[in-house]
Amino acid sequence: MSDHAGTLVSRVARHLNRKLSDLITLLLNHKSAGSIGAVAGFAIAVVFAWKVFRPSQPRPRPKRTTNPASNGRSGGGHVAGSDESDLGVVRSPRQLAQGDNMRRKLGGCRKVTCQLLSVILEEKSSEELQKHITVRESAVKVLSELAKHCDLYLMETVLDDETEERVLSALEAAGIFRPGSLMKEKVLFCSTEIGRTSFVRQLESDLHIDTNLDVISQLSRFIGRQLYISEMEEGQIGPNIFTSASLEHFFS
Repeated sequence: MSDHAGTLVSRVARHLNRKLSDLITLLLNHKSAGSIGAVAGFAIAVVFAWKVFRPSQPRPRPKRTTNPASNGRSGGGHVAGSDESDLGVVRSPRQLAQGDNMRRKLGGCRKVTCQLLSVILEEKSSEELQKHITVRESAVKVLSELAKHCDLYLMETVLDDETEERVLSALEAAGIFRPGSLMKEKVLFCSTEIGRTSFVRQLESDLHIDTNLDVISQLSRFIGRQLYISEMEEGQIGPNIFTSASLEHFFS
């Protein structure tokens, strides 16, 4: 499949995601038989269309192993089959400590969902995103580390398709999409806050990060662990709800 065709399919998939979230919102507000039938029919169509048109994924390249005896060097400092070792990347003691801290803060969470506004982006509203998009450099570093330890999804409420494309372009320019890290397909968009709540529940997230207390409250019964980003003093406001001034501060 060509790059152009792959991009087109990706855009269609994101558009279907937004429409599906809108229908779920309609169902929650009007629980009629007609709404249920509409959602069910659309869901079937989405699944069928994605299976037919999804771009083929490249096969993973086999990991190379190094035989210490073949070059006369000892095997110290190299783990056979390690992606970072194979690429010649050696993590410093500080980076290793950051990884240990990240795992400790995750507390065993394997799937993480995270809002973009005021967490990854400087902007605080969907209206601001239509004017400008600024990625927080300090948050990018945390995301890169976070993506190494969990299945990470980013999501946001936007007002139009053009904003979606501009957000994705800004994230890509910031270096968020890298091999072995976050994939562009894991950035999800919806039209309402309820749509974002639905995404988190559908993904069965272990940890959700958000700036909207209403969203946090609605998810508290379903999500085992949540991080509320606000100006409140760092701590806990519920058995499973933590607070922090920023993503960077929480994982520092």
